[in-house]
Amino acid sequence: MVNIETTQRIDSLFERISSLIDHARTYAISAVKIAEVKTRYEVGRYIFEDEQQGERAKYGEQVLKQLSARLMERYGADWTYDTLKRCRFFYQSYANMSIGATPLPQLENPAEDADYKELANSGNAVATIQLPRFILSWSHYLVLMRIENIEARSFYELECAQQQWSVKQLSRQVGSSLYERLALSRKKDEVMRLAQEGQTVEKPEDIIKNPLTLEFLGLKPDTIYTESKLENAIISKMQQFLLELGKGFLFEARQKRFTFDERNFYVDLVFYNRLLKCYVLIDLKTGDLTHQDLGQMQMYVNYYDRYVKQDFENPTIGILLCSEKSDALVELTLPKDSNVYASQYSLYLPDKTLLQRKLKEWREELAE
Repeated sequence: MVNIETTQRIDSLFERISSLIDHARTYAISAVKIAEVKTRYEVGRYIFEDEQQGERAKYGEQVLKQLSARLMERYGADWTYDTLKRCRFFYQSYANMSIGATPLPQLENPAEDADYKELANSGNAVATIQLPRFILSWSHYLVLMRIENIEARSFYELECAQQQWSVKQLSRQVGSSLYERLALSRKKDEVMRLAQEGQTVEKPEDIIKNPLTLEFLGLKPDTIYTESKLENAIISKMQQFLLELGKGFLFEARQKRFTFDERNFYVDLVFYNRLLKCYVLIDLKTGDLTHQDLGQMQMYVNYYDRYVKQDFENPTIGILLCSEKSDALVELTLPKDSNVYASQYSLYLPDKTLLQRKLKEWREELAE
């Protein structure tokens, strides 16, 4: 009969081995995905270099289709004519990126990379060059390589790797112009950091976006809706709302009540940001923002700072999420050191071209 001590030893051994196997499986899946991306990058390079030896127009029609037919005969239906064109475009998109294909450094000796070594053993030509360090799946790069702006592409790649976005989440963030919105919400000299480091969260201003895009709520911009309906829509789509808020947010409560002076007050949404180590209070406003709204949020923030937050936590942040706001009103109502912010929300995806034009104007002003 197995005693308790033996059972505990077996349980402990089982958990340790299970963890090892699970880790190995995860690594194996990741390695296969990265090897696929590197292979397609190299396929694109071969095609691109061979293409330079002939007439490009004829090349696309003649060589690629014949090449595709032979590859599909040997390796299956995955190597279509369109796939080969994407491989070529992928190589052209990433071959000369000055910012870098990924946040990881280039290898000094490519042969030290196990995935690289596998590719090198399959053909001498692969071993003669140094591949960019790709860390996402091919499906992710199908989205990324369509982004013309190298800085924006680098930002999305960094954020995708750091936050483990799915392809659907990546597509949504690109479609909502996250890079442009974050860039325009920052000081001009901080914009380049987005491409080099991704979204850094070091101070309250780093979590503010203008506008906050809530197209996923399904509310119609031209219809009348109450603040309660807006709140219910956010609660029902909390995962998407957290994605839009950004890094480090944890949802704590809705309609959080606190009482003083024999009166009850309610905060619409309460979050905690683990990176800033502070509470973030959000009040929803469907109409024009008023100085009374700002004063009320300042009172909420003061209450949390004095009676809720712990000594090791940072000051509470208050955000008024409104459909319309006046920057002049906010500036005149709040003291300069206030931790209260007004952020406009939009129920539809922003005009990417307009945001890009505005960002370009910013860069030109900075360069002068």
